[in-house]
Amino acid sequence: MTTIASGTDTLTRDALAVLQPGFTGTSAPSWLLRRLGEGLTSVGLFGRNIASPDQLAALTAQLRAERDDVLVAIDEEGGDVTRLEVRTGSSFPGNHALGAVDDVALTEAVAHELGRRLAACGVNLNWAPSADINSNPSNPVIGVRSFGADTDLVARHTAAYVSGLQSAGVAACTKHFPGHGDTAVDSHHALPRIDADLSVLHSRELAPFRAAIAAGSRAVMSAHILVPALDPAHPATLSRRVLTGLLREELGFDGLIVTDGMEMQAISATYGIERGSVLAIAAGADAICVGGGLADEATVLRLRDALVRAVRTGELPEERLADAAARVRALASWTTSREDTPPPSSVSTPEIGLAAARRALTVTRGRHRTPLTGAPYVAALTPVANIAVGDETPWGVAAELRRLLPGTETGSFTGEGAGAEVLKAAGPRRVVAVVRDAHRHAWMAEALDTLIEARPDTIVVEMGVPQAPPRGALHIATHGAARVCGLAAAEAITTA
Repeated sequence: MTTIASGTDTLTRDALAVLQPGFTGTSAPSWLLRRLGEGLTSVGLFGRNIASPDQLAALTAQLRAERDDVLVAIDEEGGDVTRLEVRTGSSFPGNHALGAVDDVALTEAVAHELGRRLAACGVNLNWAPSADINSNPSNPVIGVRSFGADTDLVARHTAAYVSGLQSAGVAACTKHFPGHGDTAVDSHHALPRIDADLSVLHSRELAPFRAAIAAGSRAVMSAHILVPALDPAHPATLSRRVLTGLLREELGFDGLIVTDGMEMQAISATYGIERGSVLAIAAGADAICVGGGLADEATVLRLRDALVRAVRTGELPEERLADAAARVRALASWTTSREDTPPPSSVSTPEIGLAAARRALTVTRGRHRTPLTGAPYVAALTPVANIAVGDETPWGVAAELRRLLPGTETGSFTGEGAGAEVLKAAGPRRVVAVVRDAHRHAWMAEALDTLIEARPDTIVVEMGVPQAPPRGALHIATHGAARVCGLAAAEAITTA
């Protein structure tokens, strides 16, 4: 393949401008700084790039020393999906917990505080919130990342989240358009398909996006999903009907359209990231998210060259690429010209996340009980990690119970026979079984049956979507696995 020289011509600069690449390490590599000088306008951060708030602030300052209007993007939903607190668990409950409380003022306040912390670290674009309606409870990738299964609830909380986040000076990127909730396949692994008819899509999936647009969401992220009622041939990220015809023209969105990660198998395994990126820009996308898996200079150059080549061969109109680059730069300009953003330190509400988690917690069985006072055995029935969440972020209640009840022991279990293994490991200790989406995992439900039959005093903490019937002497639903959700559950277990 012929490499296109990295000059400063307009075409090359525009091709770099539409990329949102990632990188490895906690400081910016020299190649990234060099490309910022040549036209790259955005950088995506992941958990691997973050060690502490001070380190993150130093990293973003390093980027801005090269380009003062750089868009620094992050996937910080709060709740289960956190990058700021990837090693400890989030200080904020996620969407499902906020939806369970159903207080839009609380959702706006939580989003504002999350945005304030991002802004204080130099982050100005957040790939959040998720506006997906969790209409399929077996969905393997959305779940507690959704505000809920009710259309109106999701719409009003999506709007509140957008308003709260952007009031802190951080651009919201509402996702995953046109709605990822009614899928049974994770687009990280394959191409999902939604077979709802057009009327259902308009009344259900699209309603939260209309609310987000009305609230002024600066960006929208596309989903790698096939929706035949909208376009039978192309996934939404690559569909002109979906991105231009529906989102731009019909819904009237005039902000930045960002793709979901192009390395995801729904695109990379079917089109390849170079071809997929060209098709996405041609369809109406403005920014190519890449870097979750491919995080090197070679990837940036491959995509830059693919876009330049597509323009030169006539496959991609030059004016479409120029328009996309102009939208990226317009959002970058918005983030540097905000006069109404309060100073980061003036509106801090550090306990709001825990307060929200406490309000979200529901005791669905065993409301009248005596508190747990002896050190228990905490059994985490652990499913395969959702790629969006990652397997490096701790979850559960063990750490908090250990603090409240010294001597608490814990273990992680998975698969067939897990219930018997828990009983053997627990011995005479009372069992606290912690699950995530028990309704989606037959082995998990079987393990709970085994535990409760042998030990009726078992306490069950559901940290996913509480779809399965409550069971155990005490059943608590936290509506998410953030650190603060675990703390709220531990408090409930140890108090009357």
